[in-house]
Amino acid sequence: MAKRKPTIHEVAHLAKVGIGTVSRVLNNHPSVRSETRERVLAAMSSLGYSPNPHARRVAGGRSYTVSLILPVISTEFYNRLLEGIEQVLSEERYEIALFPIFSPQRLQRYLESRSLAYQTDGLLVASQGLAHLLPDQKFPTERPVVLVDAHSTRYDSAYVDNYLGGRMAAAHLAQFPGAYFAIQMEEELDEVMRNTVGQERVAGFRDGLEQAGRRLPRAHVFKSRFSAEGGRLALQHFMRQSKPPYNIFAGADLLALGVLEEAERQGLEVGEEVLLLGFDGHPWTEARGLSTLAQPIEAMGAEAARLLLDRIRGYKGSPRARRFEPTLIVRRSTQAS
Repeated sequence: MAKRKPTIHEVAHLAKVGIGTVSRVLNNHPSVRSETRERVLAAMSSLGYSPNPHARRVAGGRSYTVSLILPVISTEFYNRLLEGIEQVLSEERYEIALFPIFSPQRLQRYLESRSLAYQTDGLLVASQGLAHLLPDQKFPTERPVVLVDAHSTRYDSAYVDNYLGGRMAAAHLAQFPGAYFAIQMEEELDEVMRNTVGQERVAGFRDGLEQAGRRLPRAHVFKSRFSAEGGRLALQHFMRQSKPPYNIFAGADLLALGVLEEAERQGLEVGEEVLLLGFDGHPWTEARGLSTLAQPIEAMGAEAARLLLDRIRGYKGSPRARRFEPTLIVRRSTQAS
């Protein structure tokens, strides 16, 4: 049995840098400081990490590299997603080339066929709206494409049912008295992320509340960038509209963290005056006592990688959809006595 290949995460951990920095070193990006570059290269050498896929080219012309286009690379969600993807690909000795969108200028490159992202063996796309910007929602490549954390009828996809998650949030919070509120996350690259997961979650929450005989007024939905600060501002906004208790569905755990911090600052009792439910299921939520809808993030990434490998090996069947469901985890933030 072949020895397991070191991963980019292990290189980043040993070099004490982010995976984005490792990626920039691999791509010889000039923005990396020389001392950082030397530390990353030393970590690669120590682990036996070989980033040169061209040395492994075979007669079939494979590079044994897969491109991953994603909005950003610095969030806990995308780190966990990458871990799931890399776990599967590394077993087959595939490299991952990261292509974060970051800006409208970089986005434009990915809409053109000459982008380096399309010169690998296949493409994973973790962006809800990128396909909508393309003619006929088709990427400019004949290489296999799989969407992850997104759904398409044209391509294979692995995604979480965010609308269902919103309905699950409503079913849980509807048991408590008081007004209902939601925090809807919006991405900076709005056009890329249209049909966002945030919209789907809040739509499910609203429909679920209506089914339970409850209401979510539009004024009770606070739209925020993806940050803890957004959660703090949201609770301040809700406090100006009504008195406790506040039943709050935060569209992401990070937003919920801001609510927790602001509730503490305002002297509000979480679990009594503020009943709060997050979405993601990140490991730190347990220590904070945050109820959350846990996503199977790593499993979703791993399944997307398996779908792509099938295509690379020659699978020609119809597009396949792998739907994952969130799991409700109840903790003290919604355990009103």
